[in-house]
Amino acid sequence: MGNSRIQLRDTLPDAIIKMSDGNPGALTVMAKIHNEGAAIDPDSCMGWFGVILSLDTECIYGPDIWMFYKDVCGEDLRTMLGLLRAVQLGFLPVELLRSAIQNYGKGIDIPDLMKKVEDRLPQFARAPEKKAESA
Repeated sequence: MGNSRIQLRDTLPDAIIKMSDGNPGALTVMAKIHNEGAAIDPDSCMGWFGVILSLDTECIYGPDIWMFYKDVCGEDLRTMLGLLRAVQLGFLPVELLRSAIQNYGKGIDIPDLMKKVEDRLPQFARAPEKKAESA
């Protein structure tokens, strides 16, 4: 692993530009993470920004972010965040994730990994419960 790209002094646009390497697909994914990440993973101590920091920690940048989202996760942000959590929780070695990104998801059992994440983090990807309307 290399050095992190994101620095404490970076603004949100700076961080997104550094992470996306100018790749339009990666920019799209960064926007989705910003808009939906905290709702998908409410246990993340830094909300959506924690997801971006995870990508940075694991040195997943630019086109690899897009391929991760599109080719590995079938354009499902919930799955992408779940696989990042699987790495954090020790269920998925980052080397295997990197290999899957380069090989269209081959080599990892996504349903099994998602189940492990959901078992460990019961709030992960759970829709908020609607309050019963009073009669």
